Amino acid sequence: MKRILAGMFASLLLAACSGAEQPPAPPATPVKAITVANRPVPNVVELPGRVEPVRVAEVRARVTGIVQERLYKEGTDVTAGQPLFRIDPRELRAAQAQTKASLERARATAANARAVVDRYRPLVAEAAISQQEYDAALAASREADANVAQIRAQLEAASLQLGYTTVRAPIAGRAGRAQVTEGALVSQGEGTLMTRIEQMSPVYVSFAQSASQMLELRRAVTAGEIELDENDRMEVRLTFSDGTEYPIPGHIDFLAFSVDQQTGTVELRAEFPNPSGLLLPGEFVRAKIFAGQVNRGISVPQRAVTLNEEGGSVFVIDEKGQASLRPVKLGAMIEGQWIVESGLKPGDVVITSNLQKIRPGAPVQRIDASAGSGKPAAPATGDAGGKAPAADAKAR
Repeated sequence: MKRILAGMFASLLLAACSGAEQPPAPPATPVKAITVANRPVPNVVELPGRVEPVRVAEVRARVTGIVQERLYKEGTDVTAGQPLFRIDPRELRAAQAQTKASLERARATAANARAVVDRYRPLVAEAAISQQEYDAALAASREADANVAQIRAQLEAASLQLGYTTVRAPIAGRAGRAQVTEGALVSQGEGTLMTRIEQMSPVYVSFAQSASQMLELRRAVTAGEIELDENDRMEVRLTFSDGTEYPIPGHIDFLAFSVDQQTGTVELRAEFPNPSGLLLPGEFVRAKIFAGQVNRGISVPQRAVTLNEEGGSVFVIDEKGQASLRPVKLGAMIEGQWIVESGLKPGDVVITSNLQKIRPGAPVQRIDASAGSGKPAAPATGDAGGKAPAADAKAR
């Protein structure tokens, strides 16, 4: 009897279990999404670069002497012609005075020679003296005049040498650290370096792009895939090493027409205004070169992309209404939009919200982004290019 009762109890328990309802499927997560479509996007080339001054002047000694005084503050801006150093001028001042005395003596000799010629001129006409004597007096006068001109040139040279004892800035810019101190002997023959001046505004930023990438760009322009500016002017924007952007854009002002044989690269150079001196010579920066625009490009909002070690990924809504993880190759980010080089095609529906709440394969429900109440939109499919235009417009 006990066995029969136990069997009946097991049968009833099995029937009860088999008749129980299955647990309900998890609800679809509401998400906002955009439908990918081709549109013109900037063609951006990212390259590392180095800041260079537009002009660099090496201030060197032009006379030999002892440095008496440094007349500028190191690391400050100087103007063209501003005194920087003073070299002991006493020796050169004495040489100038000696040359002045020689000039006065030569002028006196020349005046006397001209007076002799003036006296001989009427005498030779009267045959009181020979023509030879007159010619000799005339030659002596001309020689005296030439001697005056020679010594006058020597005086000008001596005055120049004396002026070089005050060392002046050849250009306007920022003066660096002094390479000599007071009491140091500087030499004209060796051209002793005294300091350097770098022009800080504007500045250059130099890059090197591989010849193969340059060839691809030219082919794309020829094929009409990339459209350059009507003036062929390429804008450049800089990013510092800490990730902040330099606020003033520049432009490419030089492009080499030859390939470096050692590196296989082509040299480019951009010019940037630098009124506040943020860009320092020798500094490494990251540059975005806007080389025209791609007519049929793809971009997605920054919030839709998850960055990882391999690049980036986005969630798309597949044909079953589920979230699917899609790796993408990212280009540059322009004004909050990632340019997608590969991984997406027109018609893909990219999720832009609730990314932390969804997992691959989870059901999702696209909502109308234009309705603040979270009104459900039509289910997204693989060809959802024409669905929820208002949602797409606001999400973009």
